Amino acid sequence: MNTFFLIFIGLPALEIFLMIKIGSKIGAIYTVALIFLTAFIGIYYARIQGIQTLRSGILSLYRNEAPVYEILSGASIALASLLLIIPGFLTDIFGFILLIPLTRRFLFKNFLKNKKINNYNEKNKRIIDGEIIDKNKDEI
Repeated sequence: MNTFFLIFIGLPALEIFLMIKIGSKIGAIYTVALIFLTAFIGIYYARIQGIQTLRSGILSLYRNEAPVYEILSGASIALASLLLIIPGFLTDIFGFILLIPLTRRFLFKNFLKNKKINNYNEKNKRIIDGEIIDKNKDEI
């Protein structure tokens, strides 16, 4: 319930508060223009980052590597695009943080450093030989 409250009630209240504060400093027209400008710039940059991530993922597949970073990066770019579409300054800041590749790598390393991904190289494979014995075959 607390997370639900923070996301759906607290975040819009904080966004409105920031819009009022910034609007009182620079004016209402400039505030609305700034919100639209950050949305357009962010969506354009998200498109560019998405295309680069897609190319990097295809190159990883050609090298027979799992595109784990590219999948996570694509998901974070999609989330960043959503945050940039939502009007507000706080969501725009988080959206731009997720769009920058350097900060994305930093976030992935910090949040996923305890998670180990099973890497099945040739040295990790174990082959077990076996034989199948069908008991029903002998009875016929």
